[in-house]
Amino acid sequence: MSDEISIYVLKTTANQERPVANLIEQAVKKEGYDIRAILVPDELKGYVLVESSAPEIVDQVIKGIPHAKGMVKGSTTLAEVEHFLTPKPTVTGISEGSIIELIAGPFKGEKARVKRVDAAREEITLELFEAMVPIPVTVRGDHVRVLSKEEEE
Repeated sequence: MSDEISIYVLKTTANQERPVANLIEQAVKKEGYDIRAILVPDELKGYVLVESSAPEIVDQVIKGIPHAKGMVKGSTTLAEVEHFLTPKPTVTGISEGSIIELIAGPFKGEKARVKRVDAAREEITLELFEAMVPIPVTVRGDHVRVLSKEEEE
């Protein structure tokens, strides 16, 4: 085994990235292939990143795995895929004045206007449209969906 490690890009059927990664993991445990890591980035639909010492190993592993369509020619480095490893804050893309819909929690389905965004805590303070009295409500950033990014006049 060489110490040279590269990351190979594996093409899969869309929305089958996780099952393919799980089957690769099972094959590695069973057969002992030299695969160091498997990454399924949410932003990369239809692709799985596999860290290994040689492309032949990855080729061997994916033989017979359903939905694994083959490898993209060449390899990549950790530096090129590093941005997939750092989680994005859930409040990214949400700004004060945006109109949002709550998708979880006790106010699920309600629409509201964003009053304040706390990026450090990944929380949003908002005012519900349907409330009789405008009360500020603070929710987690992943509990909302942005409907429009209109700024307050």
